[in-house]
Amino acid sequence: MEISINPRIAIAGSVNSSKKVLEKMIEHNMNVVSVYGLAPEFSKKVSGFQDLKPVAEHAGLRFKYFEKINSEWIVDELKSLEVDLFFVIGLSQLIDEELINTPKFGCIGYHPTKLPKGRGRGAIAWTVLGKVESAATFFKIDSGADSGEIIFSEPVNLNGTEYAQDVIDKLMTAISTGLDSFLPKLKKGQMSLISQNEDVASYLEIRRPNDGYIDWLSPAKDIQSLIRAVSKPLPGAFTFFQDNKIYIWKADFLYDYNIQGVVGRVLKVDETGFYVQAGVGVVHVTDFSIVPNDA
Repeated sequence: MEISINPRIAIAGSVNSSKKVLEKMIEHNMNVVSVYGLAPEFSKKVSGFQDLKPVAEHAGLRFKYFEKINSEWIVDELKSLEVDLFFVIGLSQLIDEELINTPKFGCIGYHPTKLPKGRGRGAIAWTVLGKVESAATFFKIDSGADSGEIIFSEPVNLNGTEYAQDVIDKLMTAISTGLDSFLPKLKKGQMSLISQNEDVASYLEIRRPNDGYIDWLSPAKDIQSLIRAVSKPLPGAFTFFQDNKIYIWKADFLYDYNIQGVVGRVLKVDETGFYVQAGVGVVHVTDFSIVPNDA
């Protein structure tokens, strides 16, 4: 696809991937004419929120906060700035047709799976749970959910022991690698597009904070996988003890522990944490926080 040389770019976002893409654009001296960041007051439900204002202002870039990406004022600004490409990165809000069609050459999105598999939300947790393959995939946004033509997909190799933050860190490296190859081509007005194969497309359902509730009847390995999948910066796996809600951030699983007890009961407490009987095996909790039920 032939586009303008040194295209006029705008970018919007709210999380680590948004910040990383903005930093790489600055590093490659791309023609960024405006940056839009989700306003902090609307970030309560955004896991891993990043304020883009400090990065943009440090680089001397035009910046504005927003609440809703499809706001008419954003459309008007993109038109007045004659934006060629609008990067909408790390934002759960769907983009409507008017905004998609406003930039001269369209909008570009990012998704942390190897599309077309794993479209949808909650991809980091589902990746840790082994339900989808991780990759830093950039695509041209269309009216569907993560269904547009692929620009590039940088693979991420996982070993099955990662926590959510580990996956995010590896994705940031993949984003950097992919953009180091893509942005120089984009600056020359080059952008290749590959259609997604709808026959193999799959979708991920949204995950909610309550999905982190621990069922101690489950095998210890499955419980530890859940803990890894929803650990920081995600909402966390949790259980209850007396009048407290306990968030568990890190844990190991053991199948040869020398104490056995009632499922869900703490077997031992020591300087490393505490041990809980699971349906099969024992969960060794090493990092946790306690929140009173009335908090």
